[in-house]
Amino acid sequence: MTDEQPAGTGPQAAPRDPLTATPREPGGPMVVRTFRRDRRHKKLGGVCAGLGQHCDMDPVIFRIGLALLSVTSGLGLVFYGFAWLFVPFDDEEENEARRLLSGRVDGQALTAVLFALVGCGVFLSLLNNGGALTFATGLALLLAGAGYWSQQRGTTDPDPVAAQAAADAPPEAKAPPVAGAPSWWRDPIIKDGTHDGISGYFWGPEGVTVEYQPDPPHGPIRPRQPDAPQPPKPRGPRWIGGLIFLGALLAGGLGTGLTWADQSLGTSLQTGLALALAVFGIGIALSAFLGRTGVGSIVLAVITAGLLAGSAALPKDITTTWAETEWKPTAVEQVRPQYELGTGVGTLDLTRAGPGKGQTLSTSAEAGAGRLKVILPRSSTVELDIEVGVGDIQLPDDRKGDVDITPGKEKSVTLDPAAGSKDGGTLELHVEVGIGQVEVSRATS
Repeated sequence: MTDEQPAGTGPQAAPRDPLTATPREPGGPMVVRTFRRDRRHKKLGGVCAGLGQHCDMDPVIFRIGLALLSVTSGLGLVFYGFAWLFVPFDDEEENEARRLLSGRVDGQALTAVLFALVGCGVFLSLLNNGGALTFATGLALLLAGAGYWSQQRGTTDPDPVAAQAAADAPPEAKAPPVAGAPSWWRDPIIKDGTHDGISGYFWGPEGVTVEYQPDPPHGPIRPRQPDAPQPPKPRGPRWIGGLIFLGALLAGGLGTGLTWADQSLGTSLQTGLALALAVFGIGIALSAFLGRTGVGSIVLAVITAGLLAGSAALPKDITTTWAETEWKPTAVEQVRPQYELGTGVGTLDLTRAGPGKGQTLSTSAEAGAGRLKVILPRSSTVELDIEVGVGDIQLPDDRKGDVDITPGKEKSVTLDPAAGSKDGGTLELHVEVGIGQVEVSRATS
């Protein structure tokens, strides 16, 4: 028997439920069990092993599939991280998320949070990659379909007689509650494995304990105030979350400031946010030894990861300095093939640089962010191609002040010469702006 084969699957094993791989008596009703992580056959968090047991498949299939989803879209890391957090092991009821919220931070919960954060960052950075997302969607549907088919194959209808007998059976008798048994929301178990019996969580009543009355048997449970309340035991320093936040602010500001002058806006922001995210990660890891960071640190880390993914989508030609530039060639020979502007306001005046009759002139103007204004020669036929990532396009015939800011705007038009002008040549013009506005107008004379 290999490490991938659950115990009890040999030829002499008892009949098992095809949905849950749980042994059952021949002819008895099947016991439906929810998906749980497998502790015995786990390689990392037991998620793929639990999926294999739940779907009656080889867990290697899920490991390969989730690895491909992680590389192509980050969805594999997102699914694995959240499943690791919220799905408990098959031999316990408490998941890693509950332990994390109760302050019992360990490597399991931190690794699961790291998986989810990295996966979300990769997914957000690939939102514009349609091919990768299409492949990931198809692979995810294929895995889900294969798991569902394997889970349903060989499923037999339950014995109606046994099912009716189980429904008509009286409820199972339960043992009376044991006095002093801790409740996870009233008496939280702290890091050293003990509970103080008094302190509670923010969603539970303060200072309320439970008294079990031995007479009469199974009598009612009545809350009472403790006779001698004791101060709660310390759970470790609570100031580590504030220090982590201040460290992340300092690292982010330092990284952005050092690269602000000589790098593009996207690169500068990525440097600062990456350093801040690293500080959050190190701080959350140290909290397992030094004290609790609180949920706020995890939320801030998720927000920082989202901002980092958003900064990666910024155009690389957006600079950190604002400039006002004017290009005004006075002859066709002075027209450059390409005009570029990082961030600011640029004006390309081609009034005196129109091509002659029968001639064709090609040029382009690009800006990362800001406003790009082009003045066309009066007598030229203009073949205009405009692309704006996020912003607005204004053509000579548009009404002034009618601004329509939308993402992914493109226009390809041909503008005839102005009325009453001499027949000129053809101007081929390509204008591109990442974020901002393109304004095209005709020369008045």
